[in-house]
Amino acid sequence: MITSILVANRGEIARRVFRTCRDLGIRTVAVHSDADAGAPFVADADLAVRLAGNAPSETYLRGDLVIAAALKAGADAIHPGYGFLSENAQFARDVAAAGLTWIGPAPETIDAMGSKIRAKELMSAGGVPILSVDVAAVTAEAGKNWIGPLLVKASAGGGGRGMRVVTDPADLEGELAAAGAEALSAFGDDTVFVEPYLPTARHIEVQVMADTHGTCWVVGDRDCSIQRRHQKVVEEAPAPAVSDPVRTILHDASRAAVKAVDYVGAGTVEFLVADAHTDSGKVYFLEMNTRLQVEHPVTECVTGTDLVALQIDVAEGRALDGEPPQPRGHAIEVRLYAEDPADDWQPQTGTVRTFELEDARFVNPAAYGLRVDSGVESGSIVGIHYDAMLAKLIAHGPDRGTAIRQLSSGLRRLRLHGVTTNTDLLLGILADEEFAAARIHTALLYQRLADWTKPSLDERAVRASAVAAALAEATTATSKAKVLGRIPTAYRNVPSQPRTRTYEPDITVSYSAGLVQHDLADVTVVEASPTRVVLDDDGVTQAYAVSVGDGWVDVDGPQGSITLTPVPVFVDPADVIAEGSLLAPMPAAVISVAVKDGQQVAKGDVIVVLEAMKMQHTITAPTDGVVTQLSVTTGAQVESGAVLAIIEGETA
Repeated sequence: MITSILVANRGEIARRVFRTCRDLGIRTVAVHSDADAGAPFVADADLAVRLAGNAPSETYLRGDLVIAAALKAGADAIHPGYGFLSENAQFARDVAAAGLTWIGPAPETIDAMGSKIRAKELMSAGGVPILSVDVAAVTAEAGKNWIGPLLVKASAGGGGRGMRVVTDPADLEGELAAAGAEALSAFGDDTVFVEPYLPTARHIEVQVMADTHGTCWVVGDRDCSIQRRHQKVVEEAPAPAVSDPVRTILHDASRAAVKAVDYVGAGTVEFLVADAHTDSGKVYFLEMNTRLQVEHPVTECVTGTDLVALQIDVAEGRALDGEPPQPRGHAIEVRLYAEDPADDWQPQTGTVRTFELEDARFVNPAAYGLRVDSGVESGSIVGIHYDAMLAKLIAHGPDRGTAIRQLSSGLRRLRLHGVTTNTDLLLGILADEEFAAARIHTALLYQRLADWTKPSLDERAVRASAVAAALAEATTATSKAKVLGRIPTAYRNVPSQPRTRTYEPDITVSYSAGLVQHDLADVTVVEASPTRVVLDDDGVTQAYAVSVGDGWVDVDGPQGSITLTPVPVFVDPADVIAEGSLLAPMPAAVISVAVKDGQQVAKGDVIVVLEAMKMQHTITAPTDGVVTQLSVTTGAQVESGAVLAIIEGETA
């Protein structure tokens, strides 16, 4: 019997596994990089072992160090989570060779299905339709045999890394190289393959669980069609608007995949499905993930199962008891990412000042309501080394409409400040009529992106939040005054003009003594303090929680949250950035520099390539000109906003 488990992972999945271990009375061990030393998952574990360094290649991808940590801490089993080493067959072999229990499928299975290329071969041999392209034939004779668009994918991983859509045959070789480089950085394997790109198909997957006694459960299906850059953003179970014949094909094909490789443990079989709502829908095998999926909570919610507990049971040799549980209700999950939609969705870093959501739970998946699986909490630091996902918010309701409503409410009540996130996008998706009607496919996000990324707070709500921010700032200043603290806020001996405060980009609030605001008709101030402001809007009372910091004001109101940036009255000349400066969009490592000082460049030329959160970011020349200052070299670490280079010349 397993008594102690080391989780070879980090963030929310490590916390998720630890929670089940505590329920089962199993001692837990975390491994952590230097950057993660203060992370919540480390505090959640009973024991923790440091892996010196920060980059995944020197910490979480070092199987030898992870196994040594398990032995040092007295663990007798290793759970890989997902990502990192979870689909590394050699790591699984090494775990067993060290006398430890591997909580996952056999290494031979990982070899067979962990490689997406080999998995396609096996499924094709079993009669399951696949998508495939002969790259050599496509690239021959300058694209004469082009059948595009095509999708380049990493064989050893997922999560959108190492994936590229290619619409021009001239771009294929370059995209193959770029995808390989990104895959190598993320998964330690640069093998990629190509398949036809079906932009309007649906991405549907099936959860399987198999034991060592020959029993295979199909534990329902999930839809993961709402994706950005091939990375899942919204997942739900069961997959909506799927005909019975298509669902039968999906489940039967998944059982066939399990049988083909004598699969044991938790796994997910993924498909592209065209016309899923019709009896004649077409199903194409994509890949099999030989691990737990990020989106496993929606399956846990609708089936009332603990998939991690089942993984441990199977690893201990127990048999799956009875029939697989049937779905109850509907569950939807959204992924909260630290990313900026106004800056091409670049990953964001910083300190999470606040992360709070009342009435959300971590466990009891069978009950209706909200669940949060989070890798962060208030005070957590989001760095450059790892994935930008902060948390997953899951709603489970008796039907899909109720789950959508619950999730929208939870997102609006979520107090999340300190880093820019994709919250507005998620609210936009949940409010969309096409999504509500389950008319979904993998290209829908890009078709509706302009609507989905509109601010969730309307103009009046933003201005009301600004009024709350200004009054909280004013009362904060008054409360800190050592001599004049008893003088009323905004008091003037000769009140000829009201006080004003301005917030970026262009919001000015005016107020005067007696807590009178002058910007919103029919709105009066009921009370104001440094942390709470109550407004009366034509007889409707609205309370705002406010936190005032150095250069920011966080406001949480009835319509949602916003962070406002005060505009200083005076600007330090040293803070003015030279015209033509190319700035780092986030803290990152410089992996290549393509120009030299004095070099003539054209608009679109590559200047610098950065790497952050396992993704590469290319900085290009915004206009024709000359590089007059090159501030970085290959291998350097840069902070967000750092000047990478200055280009002088023609204006755009």
